[in-house]
Amino acid sequence: MLKFFLFCTLAVASRAEIAEEEDVLVLKKSNIDEALKAHPNILVEFYAPWCGHCKALAPEYAKAAGMLKAEGSGIRLGKVDATEETELAQEYGVRGYPTIKFFKGGEKEAPKEYSAGRQAEDIVSWLKKRTGPAVATLAGVTEAESLIADNEVAVIGFFKDAESAGAKAYEKAAEAIDDIPFAMTSDDAVYSKFEVSKDSVVLFKKFDEGRNTFDGELTKEKLLAFVKANQLPLVIEFTEQTAPKIFGGEIKSHILMFLPKTASDFQDKMDQFKKAAEGFKGQILFIFIDSDVDDNQRILEFFGLKKEECPAIRLITLEDEMTKYKPSSDAITTESITEFCKQFTEGKLKPHLMSQDIPEDWDKTPVKVLVGKNFEEVAFNPAKNVFVEFYAPWCGHCKQLTPIWEKLGEKYKDSGDIVIAKMDSTANEIEAVKVHSFPTLKFFPAGDEHQVIDYNGERTLEGFTKFLESGGKDGGAPAGDEDDDLDAEDLDDVEDGQDDDSDIEDGGDDDGHDEL
Repeated sequence: MLKFFLFCTLAVASRAEIAEEEDVLVLKKSNIDEALKAHPNILVEFYAPWCGHCKALAPEYAKAAGMLKAEGSGIRLGKVDATEETELAQEYGVRGYPTIKFFKGGEKEAPKEYSAGRQAEDIVSWLKKRTGPAVATLAGVTEAESLIADNEVAVIGFFKDAESAGAKAYEKAAEAIDDIPFAMTSDDAVYSKFEVSKDSVVLFKKFDEGRNTFDGELTKEKLLAFVKANQLPLVIEFTEQTAPKIFGGEIKSHILMFLPKTASDFQDKMDQFKKAAEGFKGQILFIFIDSDVDDNQRILEFFGLKKEECPAIRLITLEDEMTKYKPSSDAITTESITEFCKQFTEGKLKPHLMSQDIPEDWDKTPVKVLVGKNFEEVAFNPAKNVFVEFYAPWCGHCKQLTPIWEKLGEKYKDSGDIVIAKMDSTANEIEAVKVHSFPTLKFFPAGDEHQVIDYNGERTLEGFTKFLESGGKDGGAPAGDEDDDLDAEDLDDVEDGQDDDSDIEDGGDDDGHDEL
């Protein structure tokens, strides 16, 4: 009996060890098993105390935890300090911060990666979709009003027959979207309250026109396109919180307006921008960036802009490669923006490639200074073997490489056929080379073939020397074999010079690169 009492006491004590901070469970290797027994469905954030993205997420994460707890939900949120719980972080493959995983049904194996936005409503909606039916049933007006009031965006299907082909297509569409709640009703009072006279689908939102009614054939594909076109504001401001929605969405063409909120004509320009956006819903995402915000300065730099040059308009595509476009006019009017976007959608625009002016002394030092305007002339000189470092001024790995690269330049300064060079890729762009991370090292061997070889060897003077003396064979690889492919989130990374999810070691990739 005593043994049984002691066992029960220890079990209770064990459960009591799971501390909470702002309704978020504080998880460790020693208590995660117990936590999953007590709470089978837990969203877990692996974070680092120094990570800026984690700090920005913290209040929204805590708010989401409080919302679920207040509802009496069985879903809980937890967090793991991965700098302390290194074994646990390693077990779940944590490479950057924050990493967020969803443990469902008490299972520790293969938790699902969290894939929605980083605002409380997004988190709650995603979790409810993951643990409940894709479509909730609304019994009356009160439930419908609560759904609309509690969510930034909500979709309601009005169907008298839940077994109809339209209702089934609606359910299929709902299953494909994680971050927006879907509901269905057949109640006459709900139809009447929202002035719906026949079976239909309505998207309710707390911005712009307030609601959108689907018009067309009820198919999964057309419903998904309808939701995609209307779920975001006509103009969305870029912030830490909205970035996942912007870069994680399906719309990969973004037009950006850089404008200080303090400008006297701010509202007028915003109205012009928003009016133009109406004609490109579902095609181009219209984004506003406050050019006075310090955190946004690196984005301005990425587009070759300075604060004093704003307001300004730029367009970027986030497909296989980032491609930028610049309007021919500086005017910010509905007409000029509409024409710019129309030319883009019709494929009539040429990419905008940035370049600094050629420095007068570009070739006076052992390491030659290249810019967009002189790059091809130097790099593709058929009589020269040119080794180029593509760098960013803020890149820590680039700064570590600088003294070695300068020694390499000194070693070959009197060579008749080897040129050591560098180019600031935050201010210069070229058609022939797409830079995905910093530093990127590429070798342009002599000849008329315009061959490009990536350097993948050791970043030492000896490694570089062997590479050059072997004609680009020892330590080289054909161009295009880089490990780090750009994705839609990398523009967000420009804001702080690191991966969108801060890398474990130093804000740069584990392979010794800082992400673009």
